Amino acid sequence: MPSGSWSLATIATTGGPLACVEEEGRFYRLDASLARVGVHGMTSVASLFCDWARGSAALDAWRPNAADAVPEGARLAPLLYPGKILCAGANYYDHCAEMGVTDLRKEAQRLFFFMKPPRNAVVGPGATVRKPLDSNAMDWEVELAAVIGRTARAVSAEHALAHVAAYTVAIDFSARDLNRAPETFYKLDWVAGKAHDTCCPMGPRLVPASAIGDPQDLALKLSVNGAVKQDARTSGMIFSIAEQIAIASRIMTLDPGDVILTGTPAGVGAPKGTFLSVGDRVAAEIEKIGSLDVIIMEGA
Repeated sequence: MPSGSWSLATIATTGGPLACVEEEGRFYRLDASLARVGVHGMTSVASLFCDWARGSAALDAWRPNAADAVPEGARLAPLLYPGKILCAGANYYDHCAEMGVTDLRKEAQRLFFFMKPPRNAVVGPGATVRKPLDSNAMDWEVELAAVIGRTARAVSAEHALAHVAAYTVAIDFSARDLNRAPETFYKLDWVAGKAHDTCCPMGPRLVPASAIGDPQDLALKLSVNGAVKQDARTSGMIFSIAEQIAIASRIMTLDPGDVILTGTPAGVGAPKGTFLSVGDRVAAEIEKIGSLDVIIMEGA
């Protein structure tokens, strides 16, 4: 993260999840910090997104106060209870190529989305991810996640990024074998393949869009047990983040606190038939945001 900038985190405490402002590795209570700059009633990260313009402006004027500091605890997902989670499928040129797409022209592609259940799928770093039941083909995908901070309905791509409040790191875990349904006329089962509990870790922090700069020029990387599997830049997207928001907002209203996972680059396990096992460590990193590390646990 850039030195001196603030971000948002949620940490575990004996009293339950605590929303915090993070600056230079230190944590400060969100509610108390906002109160010092005249904003009251925002006690969770989710509540901040409901009035992002006011809350973020207050945090830009905020300065750390030792009285509001809290000890570092285990990180949870920074946004514990997002609204909708929309995931863009097959949205990097190199990923399409590794999955067997032969016509890689943009005009030959169609942006599509699937959804993950926000309360059950979202977890934070650590030993938090459980292997999907009945699957022998658990796969990984590092993704830049954009959090909506202003309601978007049928917005243009030109103005779409103004609706993004913050970004974080996400991993889209999939059950590739359960995703396929070759014996049926519909061929793919997106719920069985993508909607498993704990299979959308996010974190370690939310970085405001103003601190990111160009979200279409960020390095992203994923490793499994220390071996790098994905290493690319967000410039490899087929449909930009702005285009994704514009298209999604013509399908449904995007509300504050909704999250869009923007696709993954090449390097997933499916083309090589390499999948995850219980005990594997997966580390996903995105430039200017940080690293999200999880361990695969037995399914339950």
